[in-house]
Amino acid sequence: MRTNLTLLSVLFLALCAWISPPQKTTVYMIGDSTMSIKEKRYYPETGWGMPFANYFDSTIVIENRAKNGKSTKTFINGGWASVNEGMKAGDYLIIQFGHNDEVPTKKSATTESEFKKNLEMFVAAAKGKKVTPVLITPVARRKFDSTGHILQTHEVYAQIVRNVAKDTKVVLIDLDIQSQQMFQQLGDEKSKMLLNYLEPGQNPNYPKGKEDDTHFSELGARRVAEIVLKNIIELKLGLAEHIVKPKS
Repeated sequence: MRTNLTLLSVLFLALCAWISPPQKTTVYMIGDSTMSIKEKRYYPETGWGMPFANYFDSTIVIENRAKNGKSTKTFINGGWASVNEGMKAGDYLIIQFGHNDEVPTKKSATTESEFKKNLEMFVAAAKGKKVTPVLITPVARRKFDSTGHILQTHEVYAQIVRNVAKDTKVVLIDLDIQSQQMFQQLGDEKSKMLLNYLEPGQNPNYPKGKEDDTHFSELGARRVAEIVLKNIIELKLGLAEHIVKPKS
């Protein structure tokens, strides 16, 4: 009798192990307002991390921890601890900073050497936990010259991201260059539809209107998310296998 009970227990445990759902992979996203989840009062301003989260199957959990106004320095002092604690082997860490690091008049500003050191710390922490870090250059601001050519707005800090990716042998998505190309293809006037541009009275959240060359509309956020997804596929990251494909 006892032998039968033991056998049944073994079979039951084996069955539970067989039917238990696979462990989910978490994608942590750390960065600034161009990627963050927006409060309703900012709508239609949209961070590209918001539509990005909708492209993956149920085995992927997106933890978008990006916050408005954050630089590498201010994120380390407020937000990083919970991310570092939560990361586990097999997860991903998407890192996109620069907008607030590079402005010397902001309290969030970092020197070039500090920015490099902070990025290296994020990468090392991820690698130490067998998490895949993905470095992303800061998405471009919309800025054209008088002849209709897009201008570089992150020259120094975007290059630091590229250098850190090369030195640490980490995957790089050059969103700075690719978003510049996106703006250039549309041109000075049409590219406004990708940003938070509103006429006075058009939206109750912005009764006086808005002309914002940094933060995205819903369409712009989706277009940027699609650039990042395209890179994930082309770089053959394991995450690419979990991008939901449209039904034929």
